[in-house]
Amino acid sequence: MALELNRPEIVAQVEAAFEAYECALVDNDVDTMNALFWDAPDTVRYGIAEIQHGGEAIRRWRETCVPVPRSRRLHRTVVTTFGTDYATVSTEFTSDATPLTGRQMQTWARLREPVDAFGGWAIVAAHVSLIEPV
Repeated sequence: MALELNRPEIVAQVEAAFEAYECALVDNDVDTMNALFWDAPDTVRYGIAEIQHGGEAIRRWRETCVPVPRSRRLHRTVVTTFGTDYATVSTEFTSDATPLTGRQMQTWARLREPVDAFGGWAIVAAHVSLIEPV
């Protein structure tokens, strides 16, 4: 059985969940950001200057972290889906707060019944970094 890549309806679901996360990030909506991360010990988030292992560590960090700048802008976002339950989202970002270019990668999995507002999708791993503009 061949794995189906980028089925349009699955890409649209992941894009909607990703956009909800981005809106929550810019609005500093901690509850929504937490809801979109898998609440499990196996969840990993590597930030610009920090590391969290597990949903509880991510929630604790969010309570004290500095919000992202409202001037955050995304560039070259790529959503790739694998079958109906697994996806990656890669994007670059800039803001008025730094001359650096940000890079963000998220691994998404459909882990919940799709009755929630996000179609059952959750971030299971994330990595954020900054580099000099290329």
